[in-house]
Amino acid sequence: MFSVPLSDGAQLRPLEPWQAEEFLAHMDRARATVDPWIPWASISTDLASARATLQRYADLAARDAGRLYGIWLDGTLVGGTMFVSFDAASGVCELGCWLEPAGQGRGLITGAARVLIDWALRTRGLHRVEWHCRPDNVASASVARRLGMRLDGVMRESYPYAGVRHDTEIWSLLATDMA
Repeated sequence: MFSVPLSDGAQLRPLEPWQAEEFLAHMDRARATVDPWIPWASISTDLASARATLQRYADLAARDAGRLYGIWLDGTLVGGTMFVSFDAASGVCELGCWLEPAGQGRGLITGAARVLIDWALRTRGLHRVEWHCRPDNVASASVARRLGMRLDGVMRESYPYAGVRHDTEIWSLLATDMA
């Protein structure tokens, strides 16, 4: 399995169904922090549901339609980043991320997202990378800014969570922005 170093003691590598126990333990630590932002955090609550979440991304990867990567810090899974969607034909993908408190403040998400953006735009030849977040997710919007993304607009009340509809900001980076 490949591993990309992010910083001292931190690595980015694929997160796969065989790692469901480790993923579940991580979700148990991270759930309160990431649940409002990542829809599958609240449904990955036991081994079967954690494995199903990882299998869904494995199936997306097999169809070249999405991918999931974990971020390990000193050997412990602390977060990850993913292609929520990946459409090579249209040249557009959406990037997402999550991180438990133990990994925050180290630039791990920004570093991991840069690896995925570089691969999508330079290696795979996509044209547009999107980043979706709620306006109240200040940390996520800050990552989008650090990545050089621009705020395209806001989709009003597009994201239901806990019985409330929330707005979604759409950020993007184009291949021409990387030139």
